[in-house]
Amino acid sequence: MRLSFLSGSVFLMTHVTKKLHTGGCHCGAVRIEVTVDATQGTRCNCSICSKLGMIGARPEPADLRVVSGEEDLATYVWGAKIGTRYFCRHCGVHLFGRGNLAELGGEFATVNLNTLDDVDPADVAVAYWDGRHDNWEGGMRPTPWPIFTGR
Repeated sequence: MRLSFLSGSVFLMTHVTKKLHTGGCHCGAVRIEVTVDATQGTRCNCSICSKLGMIGARPEPADLRVVSGEEDLATYVWGAKIGTRYFCRHCGVHLFGRGNLAELGGEFATVNLNTLDDVDPADVAVAYWDGRHDNWEGGMRPTPWPIFTGR
């Protein structure tokens, strides 16, 4: 099932359409395949997500595979070391992440929907998180959370 916005923080459960997608980095050194519902994604206003500008989705960890170029991946880990982001070491494109967080049910994976070959970001329904202010309890909403407050 998928969450759809009705208004404000009111959601409607709708059908999820999981499909196999292929994708990769800009230079082509890394190729991935993932089974995920790419019709919906999330954006976050935390410092790294804002700078990456990605639209993320959370496939099952086993549904995300590197099919070529694993040796061309570089990683980035910071803070509490909950998750690892994977980038192409040649062109710098962020493809996916993996981690472990009890609040997400343990092992998790994320994929950057912008790296999938058959996904047009304009067709993705996007929900927004307020990670900049650690406001995870605020939940997702249909419009971006502000980066700066008190203006």
